[in-house]
Amino acid sequence: MKNFVPSFKKNIFWLSVDNFRTLRVGLFLGVAIYVTIDIAITQPRNLVSLAGLLVYLFLFYITSVNPARINWHTVYWGISVQFIFALLILRTHWGYDMFKWLGDRVTEFLQHSTAGIVFVFGEAWHQHVFIMKVIAIAPFFMAFINMLYYLGVMQAIISVIGRLLAFCMRTTPAESINAAANIFCSMTTSQLMIQPFLEDMTRSELHAVMTGGFATVAGGIMAAYINLGVPANHLLSASVMSAPAALAISKLSYPETEITKGSKKDFSFKDKGSERNIIEAITNGATLSLKIWAAIGTNVVAFLSLLGFVNSTLAWMGDRVGIENLSFELICSYVLFPVSFFMGVEPDDCGRVAELVGIKTFTNELIAYGNLQTYLENKKNLNNYTEYYNTTDWHWRNNDVVLNITNTVLKGGVLSGKSEVIATYALCGFANFGSIGITLGSLGTLAPSKKSDLSRMILRAMVCGNVACFLTACIAGLLYKPF
Repeated sequence: MKNFVPSFKKNIFWLSVDNFRTLRVGLFLGVAIYVTIDIAITQPRNLVSLAGLLVYLFLFYITSVNPARINWHTVYWGISVQFIFALLILRTHWGYDMFKWLGDRVTEFLQHSTAGIVFVFGEAWHQHVFIMKVIAIAPFFMAFINMLYYLGVMQAIISVIGRLLAFCMRTTPAESINAAANIFCSMTTSQLMIQPFLEDMTRSELHAVMTGGFATVAGGIMAAYINLGVPANHLLSASVMSAPAALAISKLSYPETEITKGSKKDFSFKDKGSERNIIEAITNGATLSLKIWAAIGTNVVAFLSLLGFVNSTLAWMGDRVGIENLSFELICSYVLFPVSFFMGVEPDDCGRVAELVGIKTFTNELIAYGNLQTYLENKKNLNNYTEYYNTTDWHWRNNDVVLNITNTVLKGGVLSGKSEVIATYALCGFANFGSIGITLGSLGTLAPSKKSDLSRMILRAMVCGNVACFLTACIAGLLYKPF
C-alpha cells in the first residue's frame, strides 16, 4: 500500500523510475547553476522569492494531513513545470515576445465586442465603463468558446494538456483533465467535464479538483481582467502556470492514501454538448454568459458595498482609539505584509500588494484587479509626464505621487514593474471565501455522496488555491527581468 502506484500510470509513463530520477537530478543541478550564475550574482534581491517558495512548501509539508505519504515526484514536477514555463516567458526575449504577441492578439480579439456593445447601448456606453467594458465582454467570449466546444477543439486541447500533466506529475486522468480545463473554463464547467468520475474519486482527488478551481480563473473572467488593462501576456502565463501549481500544492497538503479507480481510458471523454449546429452552440454560449454577467455585477456591488460599510465602521472605531484612516485595506497591508515580501515584491510596494491580496481573498479577485488597474494607470500617466516634459520633477506625498509641473495627484501612487508582475500572478485565481459556496454547491450537486468530505476539505483547498497563486508569483519574482 505504501508504494502503491495506480495501474494506469504503468501504461502512461514510458520513462522508467531510474530515468525520471536521473532527469530530476539533472534538472535540479541545471536550475541551481542557472540561479547561481544568472540571478544570485546579477539580481540577488530576486532570491527573496526563492526563499518564499521554500517557506510555503515547508509550511504545507508540516501541515499536511499525512506527510509520510507525500508523492514528492508530483510536487517536484509541478514546481519544475512552472519554472520551465516562467523561464521561457520571463528570461528569454523570444518567449517574452511570443507571449506579448499572443496577449496583444487576445486583446485585439476582445475589442471586437465593442461592435455589439455600441449597437445595443449606443455611443454613450463609455459612461458606464465597468459594466460595458468588463462585464459585457462575457457574451462575445462565451459564444466563441462554446462554438469551439461544439467543434471539438476545446476537448482536444484540454485532453492534450491533461495527458501532459499526468505524464509529468503522475496524477490521475480526472484530476489532470480538470486542471487542464481550469485554464480555459470556470470551475463549475471543469467539474462538469469530469462528472462521470466524481462519485468514484478519492478524497485526495476531490481536494485536487477543488484546489484547481480556486487556483485558476475562467477564460471569460480573464477577458474581463484584460479589458481592465492588466497585461494579457502575464495573465495568460499565470493561468497556465497555476494548473501544475495547484496539483503540486494539493498533493503536498492532501496526499493520496487511497486506491484510485482512474484509468487511461478516462482521457477519451467526448463531451460535445447537446447542440445540433454551430448557430445553436453560439446562441447557447451567449445565453450561458448571462450567469457570468449577473454573478460579476451582483458580486461587485455586494462586496464593494460591504467593504464600504466595513471601512466606515473601522474608521469610526479608529477615531475613538486615536487611529486615523483605519480601514480593511490598511489592516491587510500589515497582516499580509510578509506574504507580499516573500513573493519578492519590492519593500516599498509590499503594503500596497498586501492590500490587493487581502481584497482578493476576502472579497474577490475582480475588485483586486480593479485596484491594480489604478496603479497601472498611474504608472502610465507618470511615464507620459516624464517623457512629455523630459523631467523627473515629481515627488511622493504620503502614498500619492504629485506631478509638480501640472500639479496632478496620482492617488495611491505607483508600483515598480517587478511588483506589478508579481501582483498580476498572485491575484490570478478564484481563491476567496465567496467561491467556497460556489464550489460546494456545484460539486455537492454533481457528487451528492461526497458532500461531507467536500465540506471538511473545502477551507484547506481554498487556502491551497491561494498559495498555488503565490507559488507562481514567487517563480515570477525569482525570474523577473525587465526587457
